[in-house]
This record gives sequence, C-alpha cells and structure tokens, in this order.
Amino acid sequence: MSKQNYKVFWDEALNIIRQEYKSQNQEDEFNLWFKMEYLEDQENEIKVLIPSEFMWNQMNTRGYVKNVKQKLSELTGQDIEISAVIKNKIQSYEKKPENPISEAEKTEENNINLQKKEVKSEEISQPLSIKKHPQLHENYTFDTFVPGENSDFAYSVCLAASKEPGRKYNPLLIYGGVGLGKTHLMESIGNYIYNNSQGTMKICCVSSEDFTNEFTSSIRNKTTEKFKQKYRNMDVLLVDDIHFLQGKEQTLEEFFNTFQALEKKKKQMVFTCDRPISELKGVEERMRSRFSKGITMDLQPPNYETRRAILEKKLEIMQKHIPEDVVDYIARNVETNVRDLEHCLTNMIAYSELVNKPITIEVAQNQLHDTFNQVNDGSITIEIIQKVVAEHYNITVRELTGKKRTPKISMPRHIAIYIAREMVGYSFPELGNEFGGRDHTTTMNSYEKIENLLKTDSGLNSTIEMLKREIKEYRK
Repeated sequence: MSKQNYKVFWDEALNIIRQEYKSQNQEDEFNLWFKMEYLEDQENEIKVLIPSEFMWNQMNTRGYVKNVKQKLSELTGQDIEISAVIKNKIQSYEKKPENPISEAEKTEENNINLQKKEVKSEEISQPLSIKKHPQLHENYTFDTFVPGENSDFAYSVCLAASKEPGRKYNPLLIYGGVGLGKTHLMESIGNYIYNNSQGTMKICCVSSEDFTNEFTSSIRNKTTEKFKQKYRNMDVLLVDDIHFLQGKEQTLEEFFNTFQALEKKKKQMVFTCDRPISELKGVEERMRSRFSKGITMDLQPPNYETRRAILEKKLEIMQKHIPEDVVDYIARNVETNVRDLEHCLTNMIAYSELVNKPITIEVAQNQLHDTFNQVNDGSITIEIIQKVVAEHYNITVRELTGKKRTPKISMPRHIAIYIAREMVGYSFPELGNEFGGRDHTTTMNSYEKIENLLKTDSGLNSTIEMLKREIKEYRK
C-alpha cells in the first residue's frame, strides 16, 4: 500500500464520469463499461478488479481506462497508472494474495502512442488437471456463468456450498423459469466438487424423470434394494426439475427416504424446480419442512447490463466477434432468459459463417425480427392468461371470471387482471368484459391493488414473474 490513499479520488473520478454519461442519457453505457472495482493502491498506481480479460481489453480499446486516468490526474495532479486483476468466478479476491496477477505485458494500443498494461489473473478457479464427470456438462462451471442482479445471491450460495459440500447450505433448491441458469449452477457445483476432490467423491446428477423411470424399473425388476444403495451412498446428489415428481406418490416417498438418508450423513443435495417447493402439488409437509432447513434461491430474468455481459462472455468463450451495436441490439430485445440470448447469438454467427457475410446491424434486424416479435404476435391471449393463473391457484377459469368474491378466488382474479393489463395491454373496459362483464372501475381497482402490493411484497413479485414466464412458454 502507498502512503497516499487514492480511494477517495477514485470514487470522485467515477462519480464525475457517471454524471457526464447520465447528462447524455448514456448511463447504461457507463454501468456496462466502467465496472472497475477499487482494490488497493501502490505508489502512483491503482489496482482494480474487473469482470474479465475480454472486458479489460475492451475498456482500454474504447478509451474508458484513459478517461478515468485523465480524471484522476485532474483531481490529484499526478499521473496514476491503473492495473487490473481479472475477477475470479470461484474465489473472491483477497487484499494480499500471493502473485494475484502475472507480470504485465506492455502493448502498443491502436491509434494511441501510449503504453498500457494488459494483465492476466492467476488461474485458481479450477484445478490444472480437469476431470470430466460422465453425467455433467463440462462447460457448466462457475467460470462460464455470468452472475448479475438476478442471480448474484444464488451464485454466491452455490459457490460457498461447493467449497464445503454437505456442511454449508444444504439442501439447496434453485427455482425459476426456463433458460435462466438453474441447471448451469447446479452442475457447476458438481463439476467444482468433482475436480477439487480429484474424482474421489461420488456424484450423481439425474433428472427427476430419469429418477422416476429408474425407480419404476427397479420395482418391475425387483431390484429396489440396488436402487436404494446407489442413491443413498452418494456424496453429492443433484436432481433436476423436481416439479416432475408431482402426483407420483410412490416415487415421492422414495425420494423423501433418499433425501432423509443423505441428510443424516451430511451429504450435499441440490435440486432445481420451476417454482418454490411450497407451490408443488402433492408434496407432504414433512418434505417442505426438510427443504426449509436449507436455502431456496429464486432466479429472475437478467437485466440489460447482465444480458450484455452474458453475450460478451459467450463471444469470449466462442472466440468470436460481432459489432457492438449488434450485441446491444440483441441485449435490448431479448428480455426472457439466457437460453434465448444464446440462441440469437449463435444463430447470427451461424448465419454469417454459412453465407460468408459479415454481421451488421441491418443483417441482425432482418434475421432476428421474427424472434423478437414472437411474444407480441398474438400468441399470448387473455384466455391463456386466465388458464395459467387459474391452474396455478387450483381454481377453474369459470370461478376466476365469475361473481364469487371469496379470498381464494378474488386474489387470483386481481393478479390475472394485472398480468393481462401488463402483458397484452388491454384497457380497463376490455378487461371488464373479459372478466365476467365487470365495470371498468372494478378492473382498475384490481390492477392498482396488485401494483401497490408489489411495492412491499417480494413474494408476490416472484409469483407474478413466474406466472408471466409460464404464460410466455404456454403452448395450446
């Protein structure tokens, strides 16, 4: 550490730059490209934590680092260098790590007669000798997962559980809509534990459908004891899509017994689901109680900044490049999930390579227009909204649109009206007609009731977001 603490100057420099971007209505650009977290300083040098080597190179190429240096010079009267440590996806940076970065390599930057530092982080996230587990996707690791506001908590918990399997945060339940990264996080835990144990820990990753089929087969073939021994002797059990177990009483009983046996041995368990355990039908209270002892994490759709970062990370992994305005175009128009983001990106790259044509914003607009407008092409109707909401609350559509005002029915009705207004833009008189011929003031009151509740009720917000995802994914 230097005698001069530059932290206050660093904060002021970034604050000035933020205000400049904000005045030009470019705050999103600032949030994306100035992700430099102050770590420490030395004589005439500030060390920062940055998301990735790709982002650091982009920050330098685009002049953002130079901008910060100029502001620091104005505030301190000194020329201060900025060096970087690449953000590690597995272990948090400590203030005094041993050899946190490799020796900086000086490179000449395009059109700038200035030497800058390009640094690489020490590879500590995964062991040097990577072992592949037969049931796990080798690309599903913490390094390839891009956390954001929608997933920071889940990412941190999963990472902590990986370091102390069975002793911390057990069991884990990750829930959310399709394509948000549930399976990616779950398998990242498996890959991390498997590699750090050098393959000595017994890890099983299975879908609920395969678990059910295997259990049914064991009954038919009279090999249930073998089935029990297999699952109850695991060190780590990863089960995907446990909502598939709804209504399968005998399988649920065996699932609970396996859960109980592993819990007693303090073995790590991780599950994914499309909804909270409390909303699964046919799940006994004893199972809900077991899950309440662990951690439940809700994954939401990523915001704009996270969507941009995901696309940049994907391009970095693929070692591909597409113009910045095309990346921005995709990030701004795909708001659903990570899977859809990656689908659009890979489609664009595949198209470009197939027709040997460079990717431009015009090409992207032409090729992705139909994909972006899929949600707004009339596929979402008031009937679908009513059906999904009614099924979620275990009532009929007739009850939802009828005259009864019991709490069991009125709250789902308020929610359905709110979602219909948000997703298909119906006017209040139109909503009144669709919900049993109600007056427009009644539907307006329903909408405002939910709007006000959402300001204080995070649980209701999660439920509505989940219902919206189900509506978007609904197929007649």
